[in-house]
Amino acid sequence: MTLTEPSVTVLNPLTRELVGEVPEHSAEQVATVVAGLRAQQAHWQGLGVAGRTRWLAKYRDWLLDNQERLAELLRSETGKPYAEALVELPFVIDELNYYGRHAAEFLADEQPRPHGLLTAGRRITVRHEAYPVVGVISPWNFPVALTLWDAIPALFAGSAVIVKPSEHTPLTVRAAVDGWRSIGAPQVFETVTGAGATGAAVVDTVDFLQFTGSVRTGRVIAEQAARRLIPVSLELGGKDPAIVLADADLERAAAGVAFGALVNSGQMCVSTERIYVEESVHDRFVELLVDQVSALRQNNFDGFDTELSGLITDEQFEIVQRHVEDALERGATVRHGGKPGMQPGFFEPTVLTDVDHSMLVMREETFGPVLPVMRARDADQAVELANDTEYGLAATVWAGSTARAQQIAHRLQVGAVDVNDSAAAHLICFVAPMSGWKSSGIGGRFGKEGIRKYCRTRTVVSSLPGTATMAQQSWFPYSAARSAFFGKFMRLTGGRDIRRRLGL
Repeated sequence: MTLTEPSVTVLNPLTRELVGEVPEHSAEQVATVVAGLRAQQAHWQGLGVAGRTRWLAKYRDWLLDNQERLAELLRSETGKPYAEALVELPFVIDELNYYGRHAAEFLADEQPRPHGLLTAGRRITVRHEAYPVVGVISPWNFPVALTLWDAIPALFAGSAVIVKPSEHTPLTVRAAVDGWRSIGAPQVFETVTGAGATGAAVVDTVDFLQFTGSVRTGRVIAEQAARRLIPVSLELGGKDPAIVLADADLERAAAGVAFGALVNSGQMCVSTERIYVEESVHDRFVELLVDQVSALRQNNFDGFDTELSGLITDEQFEIVQRHVEDALERGATVRHGGKPGMQPGFFEPTVLTDVDHSMLVMREETFGPVLPVMRARDADQAVELANDTEYGLAATVWAGSTARAQQIAHRLQVGAVDVNDSAAAHLICFVAPMSGWKSSGIGGRFGKEGIRKYCRTRTVVSSLPGTATMAQQSWFPYSAARSAFFGKFMRLTGGRDIRRRLGL
């Protein structure tokens, strides 16, 4: 696509230097792109799983061959540490290989057996058939991973895919999608760029919509999609808790919590945003956590000499600052950090204690480098506090007993729990679904359902030659004798004791 006016300017969030420009696509342009995808989709689906897998394998090779170039571009528009910019594509490749091995199995026709005598003599076939055009609206925090994690299974399923990346970070996504074209693959994967109006146009034209982003925007998209009666899958915000029990390995817990809260400077949907520690080990855990956080390097240097960078958007910086200021006004104590960094867009990694649920930092999604630690009387109170939120995306539990930690995990009102591991552990377990509860989303990604959600089901019921089913007794013409016979049959098969079977 050629650059047109108006356009979106992309700045490096650390240096504020111009990185590039992309078109601000209009609703008419989006509709044209979708029409082209729709025209190509039948051919793509007709290739079958094997044919589609061959193209996706070629695309995997292109991604690997261009990994460093894409990582450099990603770093320039997000400000991520180079180590974090490098890891997005490997996780995408791992998911692509997972679906490459299992797509045929997940999409195969199913032939469930008739459930009883009433349907005996019928052959039942269930087919999973792709939605023609899938829209993916992806966020700015992990642009490549959170675009391709959703687009790849849709392509495997047989859908054509249109991607609308965040207007803050469109460049790497557009480059990655251009790679599909460069390998000569069927033109069923395109990108459009722009802000909210462009995203709204995508929702208005596709057959299925996958959105990752804020709860506020997710509600708007869900309402818009509902008016068209198209399905949506929404991965929204989180306020993910960590529970640290008295018998936990506190050093490992402190290291894992610090990583889970601060990777990508806390700008991750499953970042640990609230920490509940049993009272008897609270002080020791805080000491260890401060040791971990204070050792982290925050700068915008190239290479691998930094762990923390700045916030990707000015809006997010303002939210982080407001949450910390509100907590301090309400009595929280700063144990480390607590203020903006040495250059614009940076906020120091911050550990807060003496926090409670009256504070924004414990109620609203912060999405930044802030770790509020709250005392819990015991495990039961920690669970109660962890569940006291509108969000339900993920959680972590740290305990000396895995069995006990798993019991607690099953009491938490979230879609995923990591036990004695960082908050991101479940994100790379592609065999299991990732989904949100409460206001954290609808549907999920990964696993069998991560590809089947892009499909409609068609059920074909065939009456086998030379067979007559009992259900035919309910056909026309009606008669008292036929009705009585059918009623007796249903009693005999439906009742579970002699009295009910005989109608006594």
